[in-house]
Amino acid sequence: MENLKEFGEPSEFWQFFYEITKIPRCSTHEDKIREYIKKEAEKLDYQTEIDEIKNLVVHIPSKKGATSANSGIVLQSHMDIVCEKNKDYPHDFSKDPLKLKTIEIDNEKWLTAEGTTLGADNGVGIAYQLAIMKKIHDGTLNFDALDLDLLFTVDEERGLSGASQMDKNLISGKYLLNLDSEEDDRFTIGCAGGRVFKAEISFERELVSNPNLIAVRISISGLLGGHSGTDINKKRGNALKILTEIIWKINLKFNILVNSLEGGNLTNAIPREAHVIFFIEQGQRNELEAFIKDLTTNIKNLYEGTDSNLEILIDLLKDFTDKTTFSKDFQNELIDLFYIIPNGPISLHPTNEGLVHTSLNFAVVHTLENVIEFKVSTRSLTQYDKDVLFEKLKTLLKMSGLDIDIEIITIYPSWPPVFSSKLTEISKQVYKNVFDKEVIIQAIHAGLECAFFSYYYPNMEMISLGPNVLGGHSPDERLNIRSVSKIWKFLLALLKNLAQFNE
Repeated sequence: MENLKEFGEPSEFWQFFYEITKIPRCSTHEDKIREYIKKEAEKLDYQTEIDEIKNLVVHIPSKKGATSANSGIVLQSHMDIVCEKNKDYPHDFSKDPLKLKTIEIDNEKWLTAEGTTLGADNGVGIAYQLAIMKKIHDGTLNFDALDLDLLFTVDEERGLSGASQMDKNLISGKYLLNLDSEEDDRFTIGCAGGRVFKAEISFERELVSNPNLIAVRISISGLLGGHSGTDINKKRGNALKILTEIIWKINLKFNILVNSLEGGNLTNAIPREAHVIFFIEQGQRNELEAFIKDLTTNIKNLYEGTDSNLEILIDLLKDFTDKTTFSKDFQNELIDLFYIIPNGPISLHPTNEGLVHTSLNFAVVHTLENVIEFKVSTRSLTQYDKDVLFEKLKTLLKMSGLDIDIEIITIYPSWPPVFSSKLTEISKQVYKNVFDKEVIIQAIHAGLECAFFSYYYPNMEMISLGPNVLGGHSPDERLNIRSVSKIWKFLLALLKNLAQFNE
């Protein structure tokens, strides 16, 4: 990668960001990144605390004797990343550093990683916090009238468990600045709540007895994927829904026996890849291939312009050794269920044009030895609609005729937007003063940790901000280099403005 000094200010940000891309930090595996942050803080003689669930806070006390009750500011990010990679890319997230590179799109320079997610979500927040910490210590930044808490949470991507189980005494203050947004011309002041559940269906396998059957695999690949909240309304293909549409039609026309279904990886990512393996009569192979060819043409037309690289491939598995299948009745019921289960936006906000109100992501399917496991993520801006969607899903699962066990993986509240809060007004004015433009104030259809913070600290005002990041939760993730300096400039101006109230 090119010299970091060419990326502009602040240089400390880029050095910290580069260092943390070398550190493994998939969700629930944040030990090494937490230790790195802790050591960096303690080298500068700042006090650190770690709560029971392993969130970390660095305390930077006011030099003017201010108290956290009336002057405290919390800067917050999460330590974990979404560990997604291209299927054939040789990368081990448990030990390999990310391989960074720069690309240019429309005369803008972006930082990305080869074959994997970049971890800008939320590595940028960590790097901003550490850069501020370092520059306060060396005297190049002065916020002496502020108590600062730098909060680093765990397991945001998998289920917001760091925020939801945080020790309430770990932080205090009047304002919280969440550094986990991805558009530099807007601030987020509200978000959807969500529920993620896992369903398991037990079944008995049957042996293939017909020697004329051949094993075939149909694969879906080449999709953009993306965030299951903020990208859910962009008409991108869901690999599992495309696959089950195909297999439902094949099951109707041909006498097939399904061996397994696989697809998706994470509940907060739109699935990009999926495949099914089934057996079919050797004599029907050519007819099947012609049928798939016609289906491919029709389905690819649906995603022209949003997922133009969609691939639907059929392969003959000559050396496939697992000669077991679902029973025919179980197969029919399962495919029917997966075909009709909803996906994508369910409803739009009644007054905020373009904002998704309620949605569903059919996220993951795994075939184990005698269990089908699938995971679904639902989101809504209101608790009522979130509950209604879950009730409808449970009814649908019950009507399938299958014996399904449901386990709630996580539930998180919404963050109701307050458009007239003092922090929002100050932030709007600072942005206007610095850039001579109006900032956009928004609520988003994604889960942010602020939902829990606003619930636990009802008197703490908060906003979420960050530089431009595209392709989140996918190997296309990229960070706009110029945008980093823009948000840095705003962040310092905002902190200086807030400090003036306490001098």
